[in-house]
Amino acid sequence: MPELPEVETTLRGIRPYLDGARVERLIVRDPRLRRPIPPETAERVAGQAVRSLSRRSKYLLIGLDQGSLLIHLGMSGSLRVVPADSAPKKHDHLDLVLTDGRCLRFHDPRRFGLFLWLPETPELAERCHPLLRDLGPEPLGTAFDGDHLHRLGRQRRVAVKIFLMDASVVVGVGNIYANESLFLAGIHPARACHRIGLERYRRLAEVIRGVLEASITQGGTTLRDFVQEDGNPGYFAQSLRVYGRTGEPCIACGAPLRLRRIGQRSSFYCVHCQH
Repeated sequence: MPELPEVETTLRGIRPYLDGARVERLIVRDPRLRRPIPPETAERVAGQAVRSLSRRSKYLLIGLDQGSLLIHLGMSGSLRVVPADSAPKKHDHLDLVLTDGRCLRFHDPRRFGLFLWLPETPELAERCHPLLRDLGPEPLGTAFDGDHLHRLGRQRRVAVKIFLMDASVVVGVGNIYANESLFLAGIHPARACHRIGLERYRRLAEVIRGVLEASITQGGTTLRDFVQEDGNPGYFAQSLRVYGRTGEPCIACGAPLRLRRIGQRSSFYCVHCQH
């Protein structure tokens, strides 16, 4: 699943082409996404100008003259800016055609993505829409720090990795980045979140921010279904320290890395470096 850095990379890639552009029409080849695209969506977006582009967690928000578009890439979705007359490929489910001859093309083999028109502005949607209103702070924003994690963690009894991946606590720390951050912070992924002190949480918050920023800089983690908006894969996967490296030596101490299922997700860790 594309995680926060991949979505941020996508946003930065499409922004130069969409910011200030005008929508000519919406072509829907297959409306059967996670939520079916209503037939009236094409009429609602035609002729509107793009006024803003933003990201909230793993959701993209495109502000229009009236309302906004809410996009989620699901497990396998991607967006491309391509010539509007280029032939669509299999699983290219819709085109947001622009008046300049380009289109924003949504590709999603598994059809778990979202493409919704909302009557609200992006700002209002963030506060009111059911998919957005209960989300925690952005990990790269000023509202997120170790004090925030410590305050919430004292009230919980779950493993810290599950705690970090709870979007009501902090958004966008998916499985890959939770594994990497906990390793760098020296915290065992199964450790109960209420048994972690303030200073360790402050270190963890700093590490999370650094790991995500590094991934964004390098173009997002290469996943099986993810490539950047220009078609090139990301490169952060080359820097992964524990994720997917079961049995390989720890880069810090040389001990074999271990794999454990925590909350139905694969957790990779070093038994000597993380406690």
